[in-house]
Amino acid sequence: MDPASQDINLNSPNKGLSVDHSDSLSDVPVQGAMGNSATPLPPGLTEEEAEELRTELTKVEEEINTLRQVLSAKERHAAELKRKLGLSPLNELKQNLTKSWQDVQTSNAYVRTTEKLGQWSERVTGSDLYKKTQETLSQAGQKTSAALTTVGSAITRRLGDMRNSATFKSFEDKMGNLKYKVVGPKGNGEAASSPTDTTPTQENPPF
Repeated sequence: MDPASQDINLNSPNKGLSVDHSDSLSDVPVQGAMGNSATPLPPGLTEEEAEELRTELTKVEEEINTLRQVLSAKERHAAELKRKLGLSPLNELKQNLTKSWQDVQTSNAYVRTTEKLGQWSERVTGSDLYKKTQETLSQAGQKTSAALTTVGSAITRRLGDMRNSATFKSFEDKMGNLKYKVVGPKGNGEAASSPTDTTPTQENPPF
C-alpha cells in the first residue's frame, strides 16, 4: 500500500485506512503535451471538419511526394536519352534560345512593336524636317567633293608650273651635269676608252 495514502497520525481512528483522492484529482486541470500542442481550431470549424481536412492534407502531401519521385525518375531518363543522342547542354541551350526567339517573333507584342516602328519610320522619313536634313547633308557632301577636286587640281597645276619654271630646269640641268661627271659617257651609251687603249700594240714584241 502506498504510504502517501495512509494516515500518518498513529492516534487517529482512521489509521491504516487508504484515502481516495480520485475525486479531488479529477477536478484539477491537466497541464501536459496534449493541452499545449493542440492547435486551436479556427472559428466556425468543428472537430469533425478539422479531422477531414487533416486526412485530405495527408493524402495531398503523399501525392506530392509521389509526383516528385516520378518527376525525378523522368528527368534521369530524359538525361540518359540526351546523352545517347549526343545532345550537350550547350546545344540544348542554343535550341532553347532559338525557340525562345521564334516565340518572341511570333508573339503579339513583337508584331505590334514592329508595326509601330515601321509606322514611326515612315512618319520620320516623310516629314519635312527629315527631307530638309537629307538635302542639307547631300549638298554638304557635294560641296566637300567639289572642294577636294579643286584642291587636287590646284596641286597638280602647281607641280606642273614648278617643273616648267626656270629654277626647276636649272636644277635639272645641274643634276644632269653631275650625273655625267659621276657616271661618264657610259651613261649615254658611249664606250669610253681607257688610257691604255691609246697605246699601239706591237705584233711581235722584242724579247
